Amino acid sequence: MPGTVLLLAASPVGRGCLVDAASVLPVLAAVPPAVLSGTDTANVVELADPLEPQAVLTRLRAAAAAPGPLTVYVAGQLQLDRRQRLPHLALARTTPATVRYTALPWHWIREELRLRPSGATTLLLDLHADQETWQWLRANPLDSGRNNAVYGRVAPPPSRRTVATPAYMRAVATILRSGHRPPPDQLHEQALARGAAEGVGGGPAGADLVLAAPGPVAGDPHAVIAAAVQSGRHADADALAARHERAAAHAHGPVSEDALHWTEVRADLAMFAGDPARSCRAWLTVAEARLVAGQPPQAPAVEAAVDRAHHQWGQVRDAGPARELGAALVALRGRVPGPREGALDHVQRELSRLQTQG
Repeated sequence: MPGTVLLLAASPVGRGCLVDAASVLPVLAAVPPAVLSGTDTANVVELADPLEPQAVLTRLRAAAAAPGPLTVYVAGQLQLDRRQRLPHLALARTTPATVRYTALPWHWIREELRLRPSGATTLLLDLHADQETWQWLRANPLDSGRNNAVYGRVAPPPSRRTVATPAYMRAVATILRSGHRPPPDQLHEQALARGAAEGVGGGPAGADLVLAAPGPVAGDPHAVIAAAVQSGRHADADALAARHERAAAHAHGPVSEDALHWTEVRADLAMFAGDPARSCRAWLTVAEARLVAGQPPQAPAVEAAVDRAHHQWGQVRDAGPARELGAALVALRGRVPGPREGALDHVQRELSRLQTQG
């Protein structure tokens, strides 16, 4: 099966730039697509200093939907938004004051890759962090998703008036240009060793935060569920997810992260099965549960659940369920307006139209 490769290099223009991320793209682009992917053939998508986070999300979503192996190479810098203090990948127009609107939230990457089959996704990351983000990372792991293999490094801020180079990613590209792609864990170790030998990276005292997560083991239930979806066995996929949801609720509580994860999986499975009403209802349940558990309305997981409920509600064609779910969505949107202006007004207008239809 053909592989898919996403090459993403991004950093702000001007004084806020910490790393010349795009400088590594010509080296990566010189590697044959099959070697970048580790498959016989591969499609490559390259994003060099993109301007809009929504444009990156569109490409990421398309890559995540590809059925074969996916390898994502990311070079760039991380910054925190001032409102929620969550990591974002800075894009060309990003400034410290506009991170929330001009940068790519890191949790978008995690969310888009969430339901890919076990062992089918590898991320290779070469990231730099400003001082604020570096301190945040010392206490908070960079969550790239439980279902993905993740290798790379996050480097501390370079010296003042210095723009760093993506030395780890350049080492990866140099190794791959030999025409051979070792397994990701070996590629990672070789890139670290090459960087150490050349005396690059690591900050003042070899302080890089090294990322090495091999991903889930074989037999992970997500892989079984994904295979069932791909073969059209939607009821089997939902039944398996429901069993894991009940087990997690019994072991950890109905509003635990483990239980809510499986509720989210079932919401996505309903979408894949063409049942937007059931998907919307599940996402509303997730959002309410998170709020009851004390998560703030601005929490990414809460906003994401409401946004997905809103999107699925827009796909419901039966007026009865649409009115019922719309009323619940209006109440929830009043508490969780989300990052986009006008979301509550949109639901109210559509619900009013449905009610006049009788």
